[in-house]
Amino acid sequence: MNPFLPVTCVMLALCSISATAQAERQGPPNIVVIFMDDMGYADIGPFGASGYQTPHLDRMAAEGMKFTDFVASSAVCSASRAALLTGCYHRRVGISGALGPKATHGINANEVTLAEICKQKGYATAIYGKWHLGHHPKFLPLRHGFDEYFGLPYSNDMWPYHPGVVHLPMAERLKRWPHLPLIEGEKVINAQVSPQDQEQLTTQYTEHAVDFIRRNAKRPFFLYLPHSMVHVPLFVSDKFRGKSSRGLFGDVVMEVDWSVGQVLDEIRRHDLAENTLVIFTSDNGPWLSYGTRAGSAGPLREGKGTEFEGGIREPTLMWWPSRIAAGSVCNELASTIDILPTVAALIEAELPAHKIDGKDIQGLMFGEPNVRSPHEAFYCYYAGGQLQAVRDRRWKLHFPHGYRTLQGRPGGTGGKPVNYSQEKIGLALFDLKNDVGESKNVAQENPRVVERLQRLAEEARADLGDKLTKRRGSGLREPGRLGPNDKRLGE
Repeated sequence: MNPFLPVTCVMLALCSISATAQAERQGPPNIVVIFMDDMGYADIGPFGASGYQTPHLDRMAAEGMKFTDFVASSAVCSASRAALLTGCYHRRVGISGALGPKATHGINANEVTLAEICKQKGYATAIYGKWHLGHHPKFLPLRHGFDEYFGLPYSNDMWPYHPGVVHLPMAERLKRWPHLPLIEGEKVINAQVSPQDQEQLTTQYTEHAVDFIRRNAKRPFFLYLPHSMVHVPLFVSDKFRGKSSRGLFGDVVMEVDWSVGQVLDEIRRHDLAENTLVIFTSDNGPWLSYGTRAGSAGPLREGKGTEFEGGIREPTLMWWPSRIAAGSVCNELASTIDILPTVAALIEAELPAHKIDGKDIQGLMFGEPNVRSPHEAFYCYYAGGQLQAVRDRRWKLHFPHGYRTLQGRPGGTGGKPVNYSQEKIGLALFDLKNDVGESKNVAQENPRVVERLQRLAEEARADLGDKLTKRRGSGLREPGRLGPNDKRLGE
């Protein structure tokens, strides 16, 4: 027996108590969520990226925790963001797919966002980046708990320079895609964002974020930084153009890493590190059809727009020096929907009166002994209104459905995608602990697991519905809708 073990344990316990007591003396923690767009599982250094460096994210991982099984609620933009901000499966709140400039619906005013949770406790709140939960005024961030907003209302490819229309005369392009607006508050400050403007987006979002931290250093704050990158089209400032051996994609990730460094440095500059939780994650996996302009899902199968792990498992880091152990790793299932209830518990705010699906994951974050994922089952795998898969901590059961794939072919070059092929998968069970690439169907060898997950799926269908089986679902809520008297963007 190690004679020093009891002393060591006591010292660690005292250090933990001291750190907790210090955080309590400082008041409720600041919350920062850095949310990427279309970032693949293997796109940053801590998850195996190559061809470029991400020193600030590497340091964030070294000083914090890496989550290896952290999933989004959807493999598509708007749905994923709705889930993050409401703590609900996107299906529950009525937001699916990616809302475009012609959409007349968005987040419902009755939903309680993460910003509104923080406002209960007097937090300053801000979002700098891509919103994508409705672009008309009633849906914009200032109506949903945020004090400040600067950014794009939807994806940066929803404009007349989209590769699908760029060969047409501008008049014809504008019939499909209007000009892309840049918004501050609820005012359009640039009605026609240009490619040159997009080159400055990462820098502008970062400058706003740093300024927000500086201005609110003496009060609790919630900063939401949803970058427009690495969604195509890719743009980078002169600071990082040509800096990587991975081409434009690597340059863009390096600039995002710089942005993370700027945010963390500003937090340290104001001595806030010991009382600030910073979360880095993404909305969905890489858009593989864009090839050299897309990221990598690494060992995972497929990418954005599919319910395989490459579409929904995200490279996730959490950093809080006084509470999260340096260099720690969590291999348990957790999700973006867990961030809202976890923050609510941390700041002692009330959860919404209506049902949410996320769980408090403080035990995972803080490395409590023998802690396991709080999710008995996970039902985020809805696409086209169909429940396409269900999983628990280890097993994932796919139901028969079609999906898009490149079938091993390379994606496009120069910002132009290639066409996907369409494939179908039958009933298939995968052991994610031993086969994260979902390559071997082990349904026949594990009939009891299949039966159990099928029962859980029926519970999901009763609650959230299923278009394939024509079930409505008792737990669905409507999105917000634009009424005849509601103002439209730009009015």
